[in-house]
Amino acid sequence: MTKSELMARLAEVFVAENGNQLQSKDIEYSVKVLVDTMTRSLAKGQRIEIRGFGSFDLNYRPPRVGRNPKTGERVDVPAKYVPHFKPGKELRERVNQAAGQ
Repeated sequence: MTKSELMARLAEVFVAENGNQLQSKDIEYSVKVLVDTMTRSLAKGQRIEIRGFGSFDLNYRPPRVGRNPKTGERVDVPAKYVPHFKPGKELRERVNQAAGQ
């Protein structure tokens, strides 16, 4: 699901259930704020936890020596932090249940 597909789905749900309470620009703005807030939090090194869904955290990758696949030349890869998502129990169970059908 892409960001635009998410916004379209939210628009369907809110229009169908609540009439025209939210306009598409409001939904677009809400999704943008949510994603931007989560990105800024991770950039600050903060952990994000959404109960029933999962958590986002940063994993540290130490520096290492890699290889350029084209030339085989050694390349120093610097240390870095990478975002990591850990699904919550409820999400894992629902995904496994859906995959088993």
